[in-house]
Amino acid sequence: MHTHIHPKVFFPFSKILSKDLDKLFVNIVDMETRSVKRYHFKSQNLNDLRKLAMVVTDQTGFQNCHGRLLSMLNTEFDEGVLKTLVQFYDPRYHCFTFPDYQLVPILEEYSYLMGRPVLEEVPFSGLKEALNASAIAKALDLKTSEIAASITPKAKVQGLTSKFLLSKAYTCASTNQTCAFESILALLIYGLVLFPNINGFVDANAIQIFLTKNPVPTLLADTYHSIHHRTMKQDGTILCCAPLLYKWYTMHLPQSYLSKEKGVYSKKSWLLPRLR
Repeated sequence: MHTHIHPKVFFPFSKILSKDLDKLFVNIVDMETRSVKRYHFKSQNLNDLRKLAMVVTDQTGFQNCHGRLLSMLNTEFDEGVLKTLVQFYDPRYHCFTFPDYQLVPILEEYSYLMGRPVLEEVPFSGLKEALNASAIAKALDLKTSEIAASITPKAKVQGLTSKFLLSKAYTCASTNQTCAFESILALLIYGLVLFPNINGFVDANAIQIFLTKNPVPTLLADTYHSIHHRTMKQDGTILCCAPLLYKWYTMHLPQSYLSKEKGVYSKKSWLLPRLR
């Protein structure tokens, strides 16, 4: 998969000077009123998962093994900002089109934000066979019989409930099984944050991507596919990793627009242009 910033001005967006960005944002505010399309981003209740993550004692070690999953888990994103961003998506060019620039996320940016390399192998393209309980058990350092007995269908999709995984994670933490605990926590973040689908459920696709250890291409593909699909429908729920998209988008904004208190952009800024 190869993506790039399309040329209205052909150079990397990251090299645009802050004053050029300020000019761009002013232009966006001054755009003529446009119709609002109603979108929502899939999100789940992450309170229990965030409490579980507080048990991690070696965050550096966790990141070295699993990437910046804890950062994604703890990112408080402003859905209004993302809803506004999607209004500027151009389905003809598969990018976000602003008055003077066209902007798209690329593999290298998502790889950096996730703290994971893009592996030299074919990315996940869909589950081709039933879940392998033995492979899952090996990755989580659990018994195959436990996993086999806990795989359950939900909305015609197989997977594991977050209730089961949370319970096993706390058990592993209490018995000092650090590797097993961290692997289960990572899988939960894959299923509930990176690839959200069904509430309280880590589906088969998220599990398989976790096993391949190559999530970045699929994260980027999910972003494009879901935003494009919903733009064509002009409404609906966007299924992608919203915290990752938010981190990507806001890292291109001038720091002057960033609230020092929470690291969240003010709704009084250009991020909410006049929409009807």
